[in-house]
Amino acid sequence: MNNATTRNTRTTHFGNAKKIAALLGLFLSGSAVLLAQTATAPQQNTSTSRAGQPLPGLKAEEVSLFNATKETFQAVDSVQEGFGPRFNASSCAMCHAHPAIGGSSPPFNPLMSAANANGARNSIPSFITASGPIREARFKFVVDAQGKAIMPLQRDGGVHALFTITGRADAPGCILTQPPFAVAAAQNNLTFRIPTPTFGAGLIEAITDDTILNSFAATKAARIQVGITGHPNRNGNDGTINRFGWKAQNKSLLVFSGEAYAVEQGVTNELFPNERDTEVTPMPKSCYFNGVSEDHTEVELLAQPNTAFAEVSNDIVKLSLFMRYLAPPAPQCNSFQGSNCSADIRRGRAVFEQTGCALCHTPALAVGPSPIAAVTNQRTAQLFSDLLVHRMGAGLADGITQGQAGDDEFRTAPLWGLGQRVFFLHDGRTNNLEEAIKLHASVGSEANQVIGHYHSLPRNDKQALIEFLKSL
Repeated sequence: MNNATTRNTRTTHFGNAKKIAALLGLFLSGSAVLLAQTATAPQQNTSTSRAGQPLPGLKAEEVSLFNATKETFQAVDSVQEGFGPRFNASSCAMCHAHPAIGGSSPPFNPLMSAANANGARNSIPSFITASGPIREARFKFVVDAQGKAIMPLQRDGGVHALFTITGRADAPGCILTQPPFAVAAAQNNLTFRIPTPTFGAGLIEAITDDTILNSFAATKAARIQVGITGHPNRNGNDGTINRFGWKAQNKSLLVFSGEAYAVEQGVTNELFPNERDTEVTPMPKSCYFNGVSEDHTEVELLAQPNTAFAEVSNDIVKLSLFMRYLAPPAPQCNSFQGSNCSADIRRGRAVFEQTGCALCHTPALAVGPSPIAAVTNQRTAQLFSDLLVHRMGAGLADGITQGQAGDDEFRTAPLWGLGQRVFFLHDGRTNNLEEAIKLHASVGSEANQVIGHYHSLPRNDKQALIEFLKSL
């Protein structure tokens, strides 16, 4: 995929893309198919958040590399360059878009136009709407060609791409059908994820396992009192703590990049070199336009004089570097002082601690060593997460297991930058922050007692807590 010619012909930014059933029992009862919300939440954090900016303190050559890798993050590939045959979006930045490149789902949904770009013939699934969140879709259980769950039930859990390249001008002869989402939805066999923000991801990657575990151990007594347990989602190979993704299923930014490139855009790469075919009907040969890996290290370019790193490196390395260099969001008021820090925000910070929110949403973790001095120099990451997975109960359960994260377990979502997000929770089911808090409580949730504390708060303390969260 990556050669000197294709680099010169790629579109380097995505532009303004305004353009199962009681039969299945308990496993399927936790998450009904959710319709997208049509209203959007305004940005609340009015500070200069650094969203989308490089880490402060990067060297000049690192800033230059940040800018080059940002172009890769924004790049739109053609089919000949590796795009498809099945896809969700046509660039990383299409989904990680708000409030800046590297963020989360924007208030407008660019998938509406990406679905049929360049002549593609796709139907828009009911759960993708113009003003709703970007969503990837997973089947909880394996289905047959008609979309019905096969009995006895067999776990699926993988991403089923929303769209295909059928009809595109650069995909002659390829004919594919979209997955049977409507049938899966009718059987409550469908679950969703929205994009996770990547700001400050380099700091998260640099937090040591010991730091995570020691911070967790320090709150043991307080957690026991309110029923919070939690545990790491450890990597199945080396036993270290995973930390990226809604269930902390990915170990590193490089793995995160490689998987997303293959799953979301259909670009095979050196980490995920095989073309995906997750549907019942096999992929016809006419839909394979490239060898594998489509994204690879351009070793042959090393023979040319004055070859830059960005020309030789594969895209997934560049994508991971871009996220590693992204600055963390800045809160509206630093150290909860100064003119931007209202009495409500300061009170809300105290309420956050008193109710027990901070027992999972750990305000800060120390940043460990990194080959990037600007990462190490940050010293702490004020991410408001313990990076562990917790049971969130039947109400939020998605029926998907990943590694050691079970059906209803999710990584504590970092809250930094929360005030500038539009959609909340793993599936974007709400754009109302107060509703998102309440939805933390349901049968089996570790958060039940904490949310009980929240419900007992006076109205003004609840509002102060919301103001604090908006300020992050």
